[in-house]
Amino acid sequence: MSAWETVIGLEIHAQLSTRSKIFSGSATAYGAPPNAQANLVDLGYPGVLPVLNAASVRMAVKLGLAIGARIAPQSIFARKNYFYPDLPKGYQISQYELPIVANGKLDIELEDGTRKTIGITRAHLEEDAGKSLHEGLPGVTGIDLNRAGTPLVEIVSEPDMRSAKEAVAYMKKVHTLVRYLEICDGNMQEGSFRCDANVSVRKTGTAKFGTRAEIKNLNSFRYIERAINFEVERQIELIESGGKVVQETRLYDPDKGETRSMRSKEEANDYRYFPDPDLLPVVLEDAFIESVRKSLPELPDPKAARFVSQYGLSAYDASVLTVSRELADFYEAVVREVPQEPKLAANWVMGDLAAALNRENLDVPAGKMPATRLAGLLKRIHDQTISGKIAKDVFEAMWSDGTEADAVIEAKGLRQITDTGAIERVIDEVMAKNPGQLADYRAGKDKLFGFFVGQVMKATGGKANPAQLNELLLRKLK
Repeated sequence: MSAWETVIGLEIHAQLSTRSKIFSGSATAYGAPPNAQANLVDLGYPGVLPVLNAASVRMAVKLGLAIGARIAPQSIFARKNYFYPDLPKGYQISQYELPIVANGKLDIELEDGTRKTIGITRAHLEEDAGKSLHEGLPGVTGIDLNRAGTPLVEIVSEPDMRSAKEAVAYMKKVHTLVRYLEICDGNMQEGSFRCDANVSVRKTGTAKFGTRAEIKNLNSFRYIERAINFEVERQIELIESGGKVVQETRLYDPDKGETRSMRSKEEANDYRYFPDPDLLPVVLEDAFIESVRKSLPELPDPKAARFVSQYGLSAYDASVLTVSRELADFYEAVVREVPQEPKLAANWVMGDLAAALNRENLDVPAGKMPATRLAGLLKRIHDQTISGKIAKDVFEAMWSDGTEADAVIEAKGLRQITDTGAIERVIDEVMAKNPGQLADYRAGKDKLFGFFVGQVMKATGGKANPAQLNELLLRKLK
């Protein structure tokens, strides 16, 4: 494999979070009965005219500004002509020669901690096609045009990725970004965020790209990695056995873990692109672009850098906490309540809270633990009312019952023992009950210290303050 280099470019399709379609007033809500959200424009009836959805333009500009791209002062919609059953007009309205966004970039972090810049060639607006249905329809194909005309922004990268892991890291970064910008919900199961992967291989050190295959409609980070890895191995084996890679479109079969040929890959001229005569050029004034720029939220990378400098977090912790805007906002809401403990707050948000959310498949806003309630628990750890170990039991009770930390602590009598005299009395009792272990410890078996800690904790029901216990126990054992 080291004799070969992989070259990958991704075309990511992000469905824009508009309430209506890009060229018609039909709704875009997911899950409606087939063809319930398709009007005469979506169905391609003669004489109907498309009208551009202004919200989709604003969202595309928002993306372009976030990736440091050039926003075209004038862009044009084109007709991409091809025949397919779920494309009622016989063409798709897209952008070709003059896209709305061009020449951007995103930085990704690799497994070894280094950063790599991925170029973004363009991002253009287009309408989605409908959907062909086969399940439960033996011998026929059903057509659902609810999705026809749904606004998409297609984000086309440069062929800058050199492994499946880099491709996944880049796609995750784009996924995070579009959700931060609130231009796409990122729901991969519903098809709101998916990609086509262009994969080729070449001999290491060779400048010329190899022949590429395009793997269509990948909607899972796991599938993307598996599909690319399979395709790379397939192409290398094919070339080394004397064959040639054919430029084609392939599909990934997750059940078999392999890609298979779908059709020969079309070139741009096969689609006979030409400007759509029904749509005027999109002209953007500087004032409009600046108004969109002012609406941008704090983006993931600057936010992560601020978390490191402001809260003293590690780069890793900051990257985890800023993976979604909701999680980052939740963390900061907790820290506002417990400003003395930013690291403790990070540990609990990334640890017990994240585990509880995952267990019940909940998002942060839908969680059963408001930021103020979690902060109440951390305050009791900070003032040593309870230990970190006891706090885990308190958290579970708070999660299941929806109660406050103080109420759980009082109801269950979980206050930490911080009275020095009380802890010393328990230590004396434990030492008296275990004379053999005491003699062995004093004879040099230092590992028995843990035994005595455990016995005292057992006797106090886990309520002895750990720091005080360790200090007092060490003094008495000596």
